Amino acid sequence: MNTASLDRGATEASPAKAPAKPGGTLHDELLAALRDFIVEGNLADGARVPERALCERFNISRTPLREALKVLAAEGLIELLPNRGARIRELRPDDVRELFDVMGGLEALAGRLACERISEDEIVAIEQVHHEMYRFYLRREMHGYFQCNQAIHQMIVAAAGNATLSATYAGLAGRIRRVRYSANMAKDRDRWGEAMREHEAMLDALRRRDGSGLSDILFQHLRNKLKAAQAQP
Repeated sequence: MNTASLDRGATEASPAKAPAKPGGTLHDELLAALRDFIVEGNLADGARVPERALCERFNISRTPLREALKVLAAEGLIELLPNRGARIRELRPDDVRELFDVMGGLEALAGRLACERISEDEIVAIEQVHHEMYRFYLRREMHGYFQCNQAIHQMIVAAAGNATLSATYAGLAGRIRRVRYSANMAKDRDRWGEAMREHEAMLDALRRRDGSGLSDILFQHLRNKLKAAQAQP
C-alpha cells in the first residue's frame, strides 16, 4: 500500500474537518475525517497512531479523539493497545486474500438478493450516486470517487434486505477499506478506469434485475481489486 508520513498528510490529505452534514454531529464529522485520513494512506500499516499530532490537526482534545478511535477499532481499521494507544491494523498478504475472498462472496450474494428485492426508488438512488462518482472519476478526484464507490456497494448490500448479511459485511468491510482505496492507484494498469467500467456493468445488471449477472460482476470486481492490491509495492 502506498503510504505517506503524517507531515505529508497534513498538507496533501483531505481537509481536517469533514463538511457538515444535515443532522450530523461533531463526533460524526470527526469520525468521518479521521477515517478518511487513515484510509487514504497517511499513516503506514502497523504505525502507531500519533494522538497529539492528530489532536492538533483536527483541533480537538484527547477525549473525542479516543472515542473516535474506539469506533475505528471496532470497524477494523486500527488496533487498540492496552495502555499504549493505538496502531494502524497491518494485514498480511494471506489476510488480504482471505478477506477479499469472503467479501467477494458476500457481495455476490448481495447482488443476487438485491435484484430480487430492490425497489425502483433504490435503483434511482444508486444511479444518482453512480453519476456523481463518474464526475469525480473524470476530474480524477480520488477522495470523492471512493466515497461514492463505497456508498454504492453498501447500497447494494442494504437492498439485499438481509440483516445477517449486512452485519457480516459491515464487520469485515472496514478491515480492507484501506486496501480497496489503494487498489485504484495501481501503476501497472488503469485499475481506476477498469473499476469504473465494472461499475457501469453493475448498474446495467441492476436495472435489468439480472441477479446472476450482477453476482458474477461483483465477485470478479473484488477479484480484480485483490490483484491490483497485490501488485502494489
